[in-house]
Amino acid sequence: MPQSSHPLRKLGFLTIGLFDPANPAAGHESTLQVIELGERLGFDSAWLRHRHLQFGISSPIAVMAAASQRTSRIELGTAVTPMGWENPLRLAEDLATVDVLAGGRINPGLSVGEPMHFETVKHELYPHTADLEDFSYARVERLARLIAGEPVREFSGKQGVVEEFSNRVEPHSAGLRERLWYGAASRKSAVWAGANGFNLLSSSVIFPDPDEEPAFARIQQSQIRAYREAAAASAQPHGPARVSQGLVVIPTDSASPGQREKYQRYVGERTPRTLTPQGPRGMLFAADLLGTSDQIAEQLYAHEGFQEVDEVAFALPFSFDHEDYVQILTDIATTLGPALGWSPTV
Repeated sequence: MPQSSHPLRKLGFLTIGLFDPANPAAGHESTLQVIELGERLGFDSAWLRHRHLQFGISSPIAVMAAASQRTSRIELGTAVTPMGWENPLRLAEDLATVDVLAGGRINPGLSVGEPMHFETVKHELYPHTADLEDFSYARVERLARLIAGEPVREFSGKQGVVEEFSNRVEPHSAGLRERLWYGAASRKSAVWAGANGFNLLSSSVIFPDPDEEPAFARIQQSQIRAYREAAAASAQPHGPARVSQGLVVIPTDSASPGQREKYQRYVGERTPRTLTPQGPRGMLFAADLLGTSDQIAEQLYAHEGFQEVDEVAFALPFSFDHEDYVQILTDIATTLGPALGWSPTV
């Protein structure tokens, strides 16, 4: 179990930014207000999920840009941006622009792979190149190179009287490359992230190796350790290898009876999927942690994955109301965080 000499150093939260399709502005405004609340409560970071063709945030970069102008300290991240939907050069420009606007507070979290339900959308996403697109690690490597400021082309300099061109992505935001994260759910991805100079996002979903016993916390622990070994052996000069864990936690310290009933119902509906491996790859889901802050802290102290980290980005439940998020975040910041040795940043 973690000792008091190894307290939780950074506390963040993750939201999907749910909205009603009949009134999307209200949902986006709620997300911005939640981020503002997070800063007032002393959270170190706020993270946005990335959802395409769903009723959650489809453009976290735009939301981070807006949040950057309503906050001054809290770090803003994505967890995660699926690179299969992105052009790395254009994404590099957008991320660098928002990082400049935010004063160097952006933490892009990334993943690779074919877009979800690709067959249903490829005719619009890549109408002429769907069969040629590379959805491998090379796509995120390309983004990292461009963000680091490596040349895009040989051409640069002045043309005519007014136009001046650069050979790298502009604006260049120094330090952004060191704040790139990779969302890894398998040992292979964790090792790749460590070997290639990315920080590690480890969440509530993992894929075990074929010979591993399906025990979520133990497998997460082994993946984090494998990541750190790969990072230590790497010659990548991109700063310290950071690891953040993202479980769903729902403290009930100040919740009303109605909220407690709602939360219990939510967890009850999701619990069956955590009991056995899911799908052809044996995907494992972490159990949601529901209870008082003391009860949740005790469960976290006993969690092998949590024992490996000093940063977390606790995930907010998908489908709750704004007042529920206010209560949960307030309890995390004022009760659960301190129980884990964390102190708010002011």
